[in-house]
Amino acid sequence: MHPPRLLRRCLLAALSAVLAVSAFTGPAHAAPRAADATVFSDTFDGPAGAAVDSSKWQIETGDNVNNHERQYYTPGNRNAALDGQGHLVITARRENPAGYQCWYGTCQYTSARLNTAGKFTAQYGHVEARMKIPRGQGMWPAFWMLGNDIGQVGWPNSGEIDVMENVGFEPSTVHGTIHGPGYSGSGGIGAAYSLPNGQAFADAFHTFAVDWAPDSITWSVDGTVYQRRTPADLGGRTWVFNKPFFLILNLAVGGYWPGDPDGSTVFPQQLVVDSVTVTTSDSPGGTGVPITGLAGKCVDVAAANSANGTPVQLYDCNGTAAQQWTVAPDGTLRALGKCLDVVGNGTADGSKVQLWDCTGGANQKWTVTAAHDIVNPQANKCLDVTDNNSANGTRLQIWSCSGGANQKWTVG
Repeated sequence: MHPPRLLRRCLLAALSAVLAVSAFTGPAHAAPRAADATVFSDTFDGPAGAAVDSSKWQIETGDNVNNHERQYYTPGNRNAALDGQGHLVITARRENPAGYQCWYGTCQYTSARLNTAGKFTAQYGHVEARMKIPRGQGMWPAFWMLGNDIGQVGWPNSGEIDVMENVGFEPSTVHGTIHGPGYSGSGGIGAAYSLPNGQAFADAFHTFAVDWAPDSITWSVDGTVYQRRTPADLGGRTWVFNKPFFLILNLAVGGYWPGDPDGSTVFPQQLVVDSVTVTTSDSPGGTGVPITGLAGKCVDVAAANSANGTPVQLYDCNGTAAQQWTVAPDGTLRALGKCLDVVGNGTADGSKVQLWDCTGGANQKWTVTAAHDIVNPQANKCLDVTDNNSANGTRLQIWSCSGGANQKWTVG
């Protein structure tokens, strides 16, 4: 993936005192996805020059020796401010107006880093930020998350989910990575996504997201999924992502991975954030919604029969309870009080799906992605209409994800 690096970004000392599970109490501004509830949203509305909403974010200060980054993160709104047009602007400057001292001596750069620790944590859901990243050698913008127990267990046992990182020498590429015990730093597990035809991410806004469920994290850029990770990817090491995490936005300057700025780097540089949103699925007791797929037909429990083993099929949408599904926080899909289940705990292509008592088993876990796939993480396969047949009564199954129309679903 990328050159070796140490702890990606160690939490600054001031943060450890405020790590606690908390609830977001501010207003929700962004429109939720169908059948989802918005639990955190910031669209950065406010007058130009204003600081971020302190009920949602705290500002970190100081330097970071762990990655040999060059910036000093400043307090207040000098390097993190609203622009009056619905954006947060994090600015990296070549300056040191206050005589800040860094690990290498007198600091050469300033920037900003903010997080939601002590104010908001997420556990599962759709986590996204719409941003325009900076450009230039030595720039290192990121949108990421840390386990809320970092103050107790330390890094990397806390876990880290990098929704998006970019290093300036790769203007067309971003990275998504997980870090945990035995797979951290340069051993993190992830993948890269590149824009076609040499386009630069700095030229326009893009939406960076993860769809996060029990035992599954799926990354996307502008709705295009480019990787999915489950415990099966860890080679027997511990999956540490089934717990609350808090959000972080920052723009680092220099460090082991991006390298330091050089004569080609123009300052100031800006990470412009249009919105940050976290949505979570309805609870098991919530109102169900249809799941629509091939030929505009619905996922249907045959004959509305709630008995264990009832086939789940494609059928004309009719609004009955047999077609009302709830995406539950535990990663299950529920109808008629039971769960969508892969028959016999199967993982092979062609394994059929049915209705069954909810057991908590891996064959009843599903991830609904921004690309409209419904994935069983255990099998790493997609919910599929058998033989691409849109006739009423066609049985549903799991199959290797192909991107075909018979594997695309709209929830709600």
